[in-house]
Amino acid sequence: MVKNVSYDVVVVGGGLAGLCAAVASARNGKSTCLVHNRPVLGGNSSSEIRVTPHGAAAFHAYARETGIISELLIQERAQNHEEIFENGWTNSIWDVVQYDLVQQTENLTLYLNTDFQKVIMHNERNIKAVEATVQNAEIELQIAGEIFVDCTGDGIVAHSAGCESRMGSEGRDEFNEPHAPEIPSGDVMGSSIHFKTKRLDYPAPFEAPEWAIHYEDASFFYENGRPPKEVRGGYWWLEIGVPFHTIYENEEIRHELTRHALGVWDWMKNRDPKMKELTKNYALDWIGQVPGKRESRRIMGQYLMTEHDPQQCTVFEDEVGFGGWFIDLHTPGGLLAQHSEPASGEDYNTFTEYAVKSYAGPYGVPLRCLIAKDVDNLMMAGRNVSVTHAALGTVRVMGTTALLGQAVGTAAAIALRQNIPVANLTQNVVNTIQQQLLRDGCFLLNSKNEDPKDLALQARVTSSSDALEYGAGPNDLGFHQGLSIWKDQPQYTDIELKTRRGQLIAVGTDQIDTITLCLSNHTASIQQLDIELLGVRDIWDYRIEELPVILKTRVDVPIGEQQWVDIPANLHGLNVGTFMRLDVLPNPQVSWPIAGKIITGHMASYQIGENKMRRFGSGHTLSYKITPGQPCYPAQNITNGVTRPAGFTNLWKSESTQGLPQWITLSWDQEIEIETIELTFPGHLIRELHAYSPFYRDPQCPKDYAIEAFIDGKWQLLLQVVDNYQRRRSHQLANAIRTNRLRVNVTATNGDPSAQIYEIRCYGVGNEC
Repeated sequence: MVKNVSYDVVVVGGGLAGLCAAVASARNGKSTCLVHNRPVLGGNSSSEIRVTPHGAAAFHAYARETGIISELLIQERAQNHEEIFENGWTNSIWDVVQYDLVQQTENLTLYLNTDFQKVIMHNERNIKAVEATVQNAEIELQIAGEIFVDCTGDGIVAHSAGCESRMGSEGRDEFNEPHAPEIPSGDVMGSSIHFKTKRLDYPAPFEAPEWAIHYEDASFFYENGRPPKEVRGGYWWLEIGVPFHTIYENEEIRHELTRHALGVWDWMKNRDPKMKELTKNYALDWIGQVPGKRESRRIMGQYLMTEHDPQQCTVFEDEVGFGGWFIDLHTPGGLLAQHSEPASGEDYNTFTEYAVKSYAGPYGVPLRCLIAKDVDNLMMAGRNVSVTHAALGTVRVMGTTALLGQAVGTAAAIALRQNIPVANLTQNVVNTIQQQLLRDGCFLLNSKNEDPKDLALQARVTSSSDALEYGAGPNDLGFHQGLSIWKDQPQYTDIELKTRRGQLIAVGTDQIDTITLCLSNHTASIQQLDIELLGVRDIWDYRIEELPVILKTRVDVPIGEQQWVDIPANLHGLNVGTFMRLDVLPNPQVSWPIAGKIITGHMASYQIGENKMRRFGSGHTLSYKITPGQPCYPAQNITNGVTRPAGFTNLWKSESTQGLPQWITLSWDQEIEIETIELTFPGHLIRELHAYSPFYRDPQCPKDYAIEAFIDGKWQLLLQVVDNYQRRRSHQLANAIRTNRLRVNVTATNGDPSAQIYEIRCYGVGNEC
């Protein structure tokens, strides 16, 4: 049976990139279909493969990806009973969360279990349709479209359309990339399968089948970057690629990975001197049979992103997403090579030459990487985008590719709305795409909300109270229930001042009298510390050199534990609405304890290289106090166009001692018409997915709130929301109203004593960007 169907946008590939692309296109008003060859969505993150979605927040505090991917992951944690500790523990709740989003999305048609076959070209530079076969249904689909999006990973749509692609590793001579090999080759990163185990109340013997790999050499694991240290599973290094072809020999790779996975568990259970006893009561519970692929074809776009771009944080005028994973290039061959990934072989030591040169971002990704250069109506998102092998080491992780998916879906819809080919987008159209992405909850490093239709940008903002920030000590308690903020490797949380340590401080007033540090002196004599107070561009400014010096001084640290030491600052004329970084230079005889709570935006860092710092711990705040208290969470922050800590806190926060409810009001000089109100709350920014516990709801996120308008001389309730836990909420009123004052009243949070909001937007009728 043959079916002919037609849509505005056709997305092939239902991993996180394809899912976000399809939802973004449909939400922006275009009829969209999503074609996927598996029974569940999510690609490598699905319950079939179970790779934990990673992204920029693994290395940069407050760098969690937002937009559609954030909406999904917040929903998954709120609904799921199971911990996400690492690869192998994704369950079907995640599949259902994604499926539910698709079912709720108007204008979106889903074709699961549907195999792409080929493209039908209108001419040599335009695709007319794709042909696909529905498995087990004897249905052949011919799907026509205006714009096509290849999210297949292997780039099979682009390949079928004749697009140029690359596969393998570029040599050092081509782009002079630090991670490129001297000689180009066909080497790619391998594919993985994972397994999960289950703890029983009694011993669980295991005997591997004869065809499984038999391991005997402990050095293969413990001396070559493959430590099987977690009894529950989760080993990314169960990986094979070269010499197999990751596309044409995918089935051979699957079989070999199965042999090795069973062999690894057999080794751990029966011969591993470190794990044999620990795994005694553990049984194999699940093993994947769909390889999670890291690399194959990369489709050439209008711009080829090299490793230099993430390393140097290139600013692109057409930036539509961001990344922040390190340059993570797995060893070709995986288990068939002597050594695993270099960083693992160094036990992820952040001070090595390899680590310092691999740490990157946050960096922007340009739209031109996502537009095919050889076909005018084809875009890409996922690991098949236009990057070099070295750049793919960071761009390929799923948090980043999900953002790129939302970007191409949004770009496709806007291009069709404005009747402009995606191959010929002007900067004005790109600006519109960027503004729509921001409105839809995404974050861009170099753009802020400047939407002329956002009426809130014209308003005066007042609030019931604004919090002052005085710092925090080791015994101050915060509201981070359910967030494993301390789950880090020891080198990230070592409080001895073995290297330079930095603490960000938001500047809310032009005057600072004193900064006080809580320090421990472990010796029998007074110790001295050199202090530098530096201006920084934003919270991810990890430089040491070239930063403006605000203050340099030296202090004495008395003998004893947790002594509060004053740094007389007497600073005036400070740049309000920025961050400073207070750096304490090394003295290993002194410790600087971590504060008992995390202060929003006030993360710490430590030196790893000559001119490079990195995030300390999970975005911890070190123990400090400041006078006077800094008004760094004013109500005016909600209309400054940025919805997370970056150049400033960008957050309104009420005074915690005053309790709830607390309100914030927008006022205009004359009445305006409002139909849509959009809110951005705190939540899920500081860490990546596996830091959050089952049934997690961020304490800082408003739970119950009301929106009121001043109409006919009195406040009238427009709507009331209870039991919220999502970061972004959009409310379209049944009927537009006219008012000169709008109020959001937060009556309860999910645990924090303060009301907190990043942004409020207001739109009239006909409000597309």
